[in-house]
Amino acid sequence: MKIIYKPTRDEIKKAAKALRDGHLVAFPTETVYGLGADATNEEAVARIYSVKNRPKDHPVIVHISSSNQMYEWATYIPEYAKMLAKEFWPGPMTLILKRSKLAKNYLTGGQSNIGIRVPQNYIAQTLLNEFEKIGGHGIAAPSANRFRAVSSTTAIAVVDELGNFLSNKDLIIDGGSCTIGIESSIIDCTKNFPRVLRSGAITNKMIQDSCGLTVIHPINGNTMKAPGLLDSHYAPHAKVVLDSVANPGDGFLALADILTPQGAIRLASPAAVEDFARELYSALRLSDKKKLKRVVILLPSGEGLAAAIRDRASKAAAGK
Repeated sequence: MKIIYKPTRDEIKKAAKALRDGHLVAFPTETVYGLGADATNEEAVARIYSVKNRPKDHPVIVHISSSNQMYEWATYIPEYAKMLAKEFWPGPMTLILKRSKLAKNYLTGGQSNIGIRVPQNYIAQTLLNEFEKIGGHGIAAPSANRFRAVSSTTAIAVVDELGNFLSNKDLIIDGGSCTIGIESSIIDCTKNFPRVLRSGAITNKMIQDSCGLTVIHPINGNTMKAPGLLDSHYAPHAKVVLDSVANPGDGFLALADILTPQGAIRLASPAAVEDFARELYSALRLSDKKKLKRVVILLPSGEGLAAAIRDRASKAAAGK
């Protein structure tokens, strides 16, 4: 495994070639770091599953450089999905669409749908463009961490999570800290109206304002598999407790204007909801480094990104 610090365009070109040669490349996006492989290389994608210890029926998201490429991966794209793509790509949004022949079972978990996204991060965009220039069609990239563990928002976190499982020809591109810090919104676009399967920075209101359709957020009865939908996920080794009293020795995470209880260990002091999202996973990772047994999170209220934070924190509280 090699880490590329402050990557130049030539180094990103080499990373694109490594992908074409069947190796794995961890790279930053605006949400979290992804563990990438050539989406058309079944053996390379199988290595993602092995490195992450990810179940074979759990689908992965394919990253593409622009909305033009979604026509390679999808057969039916409703008009409202095109409107969403035009407004929010590049950005932290994944669309679930009816898959084309290019999207194989090893990507979709055997489903008839495929998740695709156009990331906004400069390094991710450059890597995708260089990959296309040498014949690539897309990069399959779930989050760069072990399955159900805390997502990685820095290259150091990727090393801590996956360093022991990567080969000496795999790469990690260090692009600093992710600017959003939680995973993309996932929107099911296989029906006549959008369904939000996973909350993120693209909120229900933003979706409704863009396409003029009522957004459905299925609480029960959803049978579609997509990343991050399990009841338990994003969990550190410590027990996560929500909206409770922190005892001495507990880790503590809350907005900056909330005082730290006596004897508790402050893990982060986000000034606003956006900072809370950016710092959530790094705070949970810090609790592991400090070998804490319990972490108390006081959750922000409100809709949009605050709802996404509550979603991730509740899954962390459910454990691995």
